[in-house]
Amino acid sequence: MLGAMFRAGTPMSANGNPQGGGHYFIDRDGKAFRHILNFLRLGRLDLPLGYGETALLRAEADFYQIRPLLDALRELEASRGTPAPTAALLHADVDVSPRLVHFSARRGPHHYELSSVQVDTFRANLFCTDPECLAAMKARFGVADGDRAEGGPHFHLEWAPHPTELPEVEYERLGLQPLWTGGPGERREVVGTPSFLEEVLRVALEHGFRLDSVFPDPEDLLNSRSLRFVRH
Repeated sequence: MLGAMFRAGTPMSANGNPQGGGHYFIDRDGKAFRHILNFLRLGRLDLPLGYGETALLRAEADFYQIRPLLDALRELEASRGTPAPTAALLHADVDVSPRLVHFSARRGPHHYELSSVQVDTFRANLFCTDPECLAAMKARFGVADGDRAEGGPHFHLEWAPHPTELPEVEYERLGLQPLWTGGPGERREVVGTPSFLEEVLRVALEHGFRLDSVFPDPEDLLNSRSLRFVRH
């Protein structure tokens, strides 16, 4: 299809329009096109760990009529149908440090009042020997490689929910930032330990882990400080 689109004498389809200067705009998914180009360059399908858009890539490969890529995607999906889960370990620790922040609140044109508010700063460390699960965990919290992360099997987060009493300018001056989870249209703020551990638990179960230990109180899972998951 790509060859036909640019062959002399072939009418340009409605999906591709010349932009001038030798550039053409093809109205298809740009992110998926990266993998199509790599397949055409290398002759093999190399997808990142945890890649979950094979259906979209298959639709793009069908549009461009790249039969070898369609065959490679079919083989990949067939191999994923009966995966053999490998043994892995996932450990999640979370701690909170409350502090009292003092600031000047404006109450009138020439009236300022000293106010205080408690700000809770959360720090979480995650260790996972399964790269696919770790990538899914980063994606769940909207963290890209190199951003808030050390690389390897370790993963670190730090956030502080914004108290409504604290002015935005003071929140930014302190260098604080919130933590969000979910994709576009379903973003939710992680406001404390329970909401953070709930997301960790969901990702762990999605990847075949089972809960092995809870510290300090096994009866209070979502308010714990440490969770350990295993997969045999």
